[in-house]
Amino acid sequence: MVIDVTPLRASRPYRLVFVAQTLTVLTTALTNVAINLHVYQVTGSSVQVGLVSLAFGFALLVGLLAGGVLADRVDRRRLILGTRVIVAVVLGGLAVNAAMPHPNLVIVYVAAVLAGSVNGLGGSALMAAIPGLVEPAHLTAAGALITVTSQFGAMVGPTVAGLIAAGPGVAACFAIDAIGYLAGVGLMWFIPPQRAEAEPQHPLRALAEGFNFVRRNQVVGGLLLIDVFAMVFAMPYSLFPQLGEEVFGGGPSTVGLLYTAPAVGAFLGALASGWTGRVRLSGLALFGAVALWGLAIMAFGLAGQLWVGLLFLAVAGVGDTTSEILRRALLQHYTPDHLQGRVSSLWLAQATSGPAVGNAEAGLAARLLGGGGALVAGGIVCVLGVGLVAATMPALRRASLRGEPCRSLTSTA
Repeated sequence: MVIDVTPLRASRPYRLVFVAQTLTVLTTALTNVAINLHVYQVTGSSVQVGLVSLAFGFALLVGLLAGGVLADRVDRRRLILGTRVIVAVVLGGLAVNAAMPHPNLVIVYVAAVLAGSVNGLGGSALMAAIPGLVEPAHLTAAGALITVTSQFGAMVGPTVAGLIAAGPGVAACFAIDAIGYLAGVGLMWFIPPQRAEAEPQHPLRALAEGFNFVRRNQVVGGLLLIDVFAMVFAMPYSLFPQLGEEVFGGGPSTVGLLYTAPAVGAFLGALASGWTGRVRLSGLALFGAVALWGLAIMAFGLAGQLWVGLLFLAVAGVGDTTSEILRRALLQHYTPDHLQGRVSSLWLAQATSGPAVGNAEAGLAARLLGGGGALVAGGIVCVLGVGLVAATMPALRRASLRGEPCRSLTSTA
């Protein structure tokens, strides 16, 4: 059950990437909080905070898709290093701007667009490079270790960011993040070149090749489809403020607990994920994990007491992180190397946009059904969606991480 650390022992390049990514996750959490505080301090407008986030999110989506094409055409190591240097420079500019007596909001918008697009380019390349750094049998463990760092950053980062912003100020948060990116460059400088195998072609045609592979491969296509049911129809986060006040009778501290509970469950689930790399039928295990998320969200919607709701949110976090670990490993296992960048970019793009759409859908559903009713209905749709994918995609039911990695463009097994 304990998380498998074999990739850290067996692969020095992966060990370097893991340390760099852990550092970056923690420092990026500072910027995620500080940028919202900074914009609100400058403008006093929550609308401006949302618009900056929207600009970053759109740029990130475009960067991910473009990065997928580049990651299959150029040396992925160079792409990762180059993009991180650029992001560090952008963060440095944000720090200088924030330290000025009268910060310029235009600079914040420009930095958001640049950081989003460049992070997207590097993110696709980093995910595509992982299968080349570890043995195929260690893909699940490698993904689980990365997930642990992400969840740890989600738990610890916002609190640390608040303390730094309240003391030295938001400029210090941006500066620390810039240093974290540069430190990551220093670590990943020593990983071997990751030369892509794809033949040069028009970018749109290359992207279309990635879409066609996802459409024709039942395993990879099913991985993306099942995540739609979980993220779009059973996403609870936008309803936490309403439920915290109307159902649980609390204030901001109660809402904070609701946001923290899934991250705690996800972190614990990742720590106990050793079994995910050893289970024989990985596809069936994935169905179970996504169904657990849906059932837990449904139960949370019915909970009338805070401690019960927090418990079910933690269970949902376990299902979510288990699903993420299995989906990441299966996607990398069943995707040929020359398509890793493009398929990874589609997966990351969905992971970025899906929760945003799901939170909007939950808000609209809450107007018709109430907060609890919207979550119950969403959980039911999620569970039914799992059943639909399981019934119509037998290749995903039979999918296993124990076989040889996929090398065929049209493989459906």
